[in-house]
Amino acid sequence: MNDSYVECLVARKKSGLMGLLKVVLMVLTVILVLMGMVVFPFLIAALVTGVGTWFASMYASMEFEYLYVDREITVDKVLNKSRRKKGEKFDVGRIEILAPIKSWHLDSYKNRQFKVTDYSSGIEGQPDRRYAMIYDGGRKVLLEPSAEFVKAVQSVAPRKVFFD
Repeated sequence: MNDSYVECLVARKKSGLMGLLKVVLMVLTVILVLMGMVVFPFLIAALVTGVGTWFASMYASMEFEYLYVDREITVDKVLNKSRRKKGEKFDVGRIEILAPIKSWHLDSYKNRQFKVTDYSSGIEGQPDRRYAMIYDGGRKVLLEPSAEFVKAVQSVAPRKVFFD
């Protein structure tokens, strides 16, 4: 039995909109706290905007952690480098193909409709390091794994994983 363990961490591109929302909510919270010193209902509104600021700051900085253990790929979200959200699990046996996003191996899948899930950094680099995984016939999952991660998956499913 092949008991490999590979871990890969990818930072998501920071959203300018989420950063702007975080700053606006912070300023609004401070203004409402100052106004709440005079009129009590403004303190309740300040509490609501404070909670909104906390959520906006958590989602402003997001990373994805890919974990390959024993024929299973797990993708978790790491929010603000402090909180982990359980993500999805993918069985390697149900993967149809894992190839670079611009690979010719994916040409036969171009005309099919997929539900697309993006777990990559969201940045098209030079060269593009993102991979597309067609999973279970109806899903297309975008990943940005390391070469070591892809080699570990290829050792289990050599006819489904491509590097070109």
